[in-house]
Amino acid sequence: MPYLSLAEVETIARRAHRGRTDKAGRPYEEHLRAVADGVRARGGSEEQIAAAWLHDAVEDDALTARWLAEAPLPRPVKDMVLALTRRPGEDLPAYTARVLAVPGARLVKEADLAHNADPDRLAVLDEATRLRLTAKYARVRSLLGLTDG
Repeated sequence: MPYLSLAEVETIARRAHRGRTDKAGRPYEEHLRAVADGVRARGGSEEQIAAAWLHDAVEDDALTARWLAEAPLPRPVKDMVLALTRRPGEDLPAYTARVLAVPGARLVKEADLAHNADPDRLAVLDEATRLRLTAKYARVRSLLGLTDG
């Protein structure tokens, strides 16, 4: 069976997240698009772009782990999505160690963090949430060895 095309992955991800919003109240599809575009702008592969579209699907219960396991996707895409899926109760060091252990996942997470930490997105949140998330994103960047450049 041939693999899903990037356009098909995008369509599936958009449908899976349809009706959902991010913390700022924006359609979740905008975040997925921003992460995929961020991966592309950072020189990511088609597999990494596909993983970007799907990076929150299992964690957010938009798609099941079984769907991912059975989907006609290259193994590296599945591995990246699973690496980027934070498990309930998992601490940040364990999560980031898994991201670092899976080839390609760090770049996808870098694009995800860049969009999550966008000052315009954070500005619409209440101060306590904004401060909490800003600190969390900075810690994840540090654990991943990402420096501001």
